[in-house]
Amino acid sequence: MTALSPPVATVYVKKKKTGIRWSRVVLHFFLFTMALVWLFPLVYAVYTSLRPYEETARLGYVSIGGAYNLDNYITAFTDGNLASYFLNTLIVVVPAVLLTLLLASMAAFTLSRFSWRFNLLFLMLFTAGNLLPPQVIITPLFRMFLLLPLPPLLSDNGLWYDQYFGVIAIHVAFQLGFCTFVLSNYMKTLPHEMTEAAVVDGAGVFQIYYKVIMPLVRPAFAALVVLETTWIYNDFFWALLLMKSSERMPITSALNSLKGAFFVDNNLIAAGAVIVALPTMVVFFAAQKQFISGLTLGSTKG
Repeated sequence: MTALSPPVATVYVKKKKTGIRWSRVVLHFFLFTMALVWLFPLVYAVYTSLRPYEETARLGYVSIGGAYNLDNYITAFTDGNLASYFLNTLIVVVPAVLLTLLLASMAAFTLSRFSWRFNLLFLMLFTAGNLLPPQVIITPLFRMFLLLPLPPLLSDNGLWYDQYFGVIAIHVAFQLGFCTFVLSNYMKTLPHEMTEAAVVDGAGVFQIYYKVIMPLVRPAFAALVVLETTWIYNDFFWALLLMKSSERMPITSALNSLKGAFFVDNNLIAAGAVIVALPTMVVFFAAQKQFISGLTLGSTKG
């Protein structure tokens, strides 16, 4: 009698497809095209800034060849007095960003870690402020800046108008809602057990905020620092309407001083625009890791 041989297991090896995935090709082509579209104005501005005005007047702006130098950058920085404009911008941007993030973090901490009756209502009010276009309130705001008094320590004319403090205050008011919304949503993801453990250990409210919560929201905080610095730095609307003294204008208004009386040297303005854009690029690349990690928070959860 012969023994039956055990059945032989059949192993099926799935062959890896080696064909072209056209969906990936189309996606990469689309991304490459969009990258070119976004980079073209910057590259063209840099190219134009390296050419003397005489060359573009003779050959045209859409041309290749001629002389290339850095004379436009030197002229823009010296004749445009960009150093003083950079200082004016620094006086506005640094306090505005610090005050915005400080107040937003405190408001977000209160709205996310404590349960009270008007919690949701206040969060909706902070968020609703972002839906209000600045152009809608500029007339009453302008009149208010002309009537509201300020102490001599903050104003040399006794008013909010034409003062650094007035521009800082309006930036804080408009950016506070967005920062509160972002920070409160991130703080809600933190376990409440940490807060309860800190209370058991005898920590007060401020100690919980400063020593427990704030170190954990550092990635979101870093992302907001980059965003707020860029947005406030690039502002032209509020400074144009709420300031009249040219010596107090921020850097975004400096490009207007590069215009000639009888013609506009676009090569010189292009060089000035590149110089103006450099600080925001430095801030982004310096905090690129924290910025990306802050934007991708929660993308791999749940």
